[in-house]
Amino acid sequence: MPRLIAALVRHGEYHQRAHIPSALQPYPLNARGFVQTDEAAAALIAEAAENQWDICNRIDSSTLLRAWQTAERYCLAIQGHLDMPAQLASFDALCERSVGSAANLTLAEIQKIISDDPRFADLPEDWKSNSHFCLPLTGAESLMMAGQRVAEHISMSMQDCINAERDTLKVFVGHGAAFRHAAHILGVLNFDDIAKFSMYHAKPIYIELIDDKWVHIGGDWKLRDGARTMLD
Repeated sequence: MPRLIAALVRHGEYHQRAHIPSALQPYPLNARGFVQTDEAAAALIAEAAENQWDICNRIDSSTLLRAWQTAERYCLAIQGHLDMPAQLASFDALCERSVGSAANLTLAEIQKIISDDPRFADLPEDWKSNSHFCLPLTGAESLMMAGQRVAEHISMSMQDCINAERDTLKVFVGHGAAFRHAAHILGVLNFDDIAKFSMYHAKPIYIELIDDKWVHIGGDWKLRDGARTMLD
C-alpha cells in the first residue's frame, strides 16, 4: 500500500506588529520570509526525490496572507516536478487560533476590554498560552479548538490521496500554534510538548499515516526559548 505523508509548514517570517496577538494579523511575508520559503521548498523537493515520494499537486493553505504567500512560493517551486499544474487552495480551517472580536487589538487593549466588561472575570495570566482557555468574546477560540479544526482538515484532505498508486506527499501551510495542537490531537505530539516546541518558519514537519495512526517521520520541531506564548 502506498505511503501517505503530510508536510506541515508554518508560514515564513512576516511584517508582524508588536504587542498584538499574531493570529489574525493580515500582513505579508517580509524579505527574509520569502528567502526562508524558497530554501525550505527546495529542501522539501529534495526530500521527496530522495524518498521517491510523489508530491500532490494541490497545496492547502490558511487564508491569511502570510500563509498564502508561503504556499504560493511552494507551488512555484514544485511545479517543475509535476506532470500537472500545481494548485493552491485556501481554507479558513487552517488559520491560527481566532481571538474573535478582539482581533488585531493590542494585548493591553484586550486586557482592558475584559476587565471593563461587568460580565467577565479578569483574564488569567496565562490566557495566551493556556491550550483550553477561550476569550469570552464573539468568534473566539481556544488553542485546542483551533487545533481540532486543523487536525480535521488534514485528515479529510489526506483522504483525497487514499487511492494514490505511489507514495504521496501533500503540503499544508498554516500556523505554528494551530499545527502543534493539531499534531497533539493527531497523536504525534505529547500535550506537554506543545509548549516545549515551536516550528521553524517555512520548514516542514513530516507526518505519515501508518495503520490509521499518524507518526512523526521527519523535520525538526524548534525548541522554544522558554517564553510560553502560543500566538504563532
